[in-house]
Amino acid sequence: MTTETSRNRNVRDGEELDSRKAAILQAIVTEYIGTAQPVGSSHVAQHSGVSVSPATIRSEMVALERDGYLAQPHTSAGRVPTDKGYRFFVDHLAQPGTLGPSQRQKVASFFTQAQGGIEDMLERTSSLLSDLTSYAAVVVGPSHDQSTIRSVKLVSLSATRAVALVVLSDGAVENRTVEVGEIDDDDLAHAARALDQAWTGLPLGSVGQAPQTGSTAVDEVCARVVAAVSEGFRAVEHEPVFVGGPSRLAGSFDAIETVRGVLSILEQQLVVVSLLRDVLESGLSVAIGSEHGFEPLASCAVVVAPVNVEGQQAGAVGLLGPTRMNYPAAMAAAEVVGRQLSERLGEELGDQVHSDREDSRG
Repeated sequence: MTTETSRNRNVRDGEELDSRKAAILQAIVTEYIGTAQPVGSSHVAQHSGVSVSPATIRSEMVALERDGYLAQPHTSAGRVPTDKGYRFFVDHLAQPGTLGPSQRQKVASFFTQAQGGIEDMLERTSSLLSDLTSYAAVVVGPSHDQSTIRSVKLVSLSATRAVALVVLSDGAVENRTVEVGEIDDDDLAHAARALDQAWTGLPLGSVGQAPQTGSTAVDEVCARVVAAVSEGFRAVEHEPVFVGGPSRLAGSFDAIETVRGVLSILEQQLVVVSLLRDVLESGLSVAIGSEHGFEPLASCAVVVAPVNVEGQQAGAVGLLGPTRMNYPAAMAAAEVVGRQLSERLGEELGDQVHSDREDSRG
């Protein structure tokens, strides 16, 4: 079942809940998010919006369990929300969250004072988002495929190996280790100049044939660099991915196996990019449990906000935590950080395009 189908099914089922059941479900979800303990009828009765007897509450809780919104763990008298219950809460009951004054100031100060390259800012943004929410945060930056090459350098590592450093217009630096064979420093420098002249200004994905210099040794080095760089760029997705606060996951789940599984997923760049992209493309900002389709994350929820530059999606910010996460707060943090990051990336990329044009005129 696709995420969108799952969502539509839950919305239709949710429409069958009357106001009393909805209020009881809201009280249980809110209480469970805060305590991580099964919620009994006596606790529900203390919530505002629930003005019926504990006996009536117990009866309604049984009905909510029968309809799939609640579950009863073990022999506990209390109930916990299911993924379906969380979905109804997110779609119908949760009030829009807001960042507190100190959090808003923290975000504003961060983006006002952020310096350095774009990838450095993206990495620190993931830490900022994690600090705001206490969940693991993921930041996916703009694809390097859209960047142009600003410069190329070759640095000797040993008598037969060198590293090719490709500096991009978005501030990123791609590096590839290359077996260059026996070559002296002058020929290596000659190869670097030839590659720099041939590649500067080209899109990253347009790296093609090696330049011809007339020197057999230099041309051989250039060919090996082209092969290594082209193969490396084809082998990976070019969206930079940064994960902030992965250690926070340890306190979010009871089973260490779950933590290990989630951390393993976060280490796989292609999977992370695909996860956030699929959630956004499905029209959701929140994917709960099995909705996102990644079995190792079945006990997790993902909150995602797009990063847009000049009307085009240029990445995403996401939060990963247990299904009992504070959805209003997580959605508010992701939305604010995603919007601020979009604005800052627009400024940075605009400045770099202007700089590249000035350099080309010079």
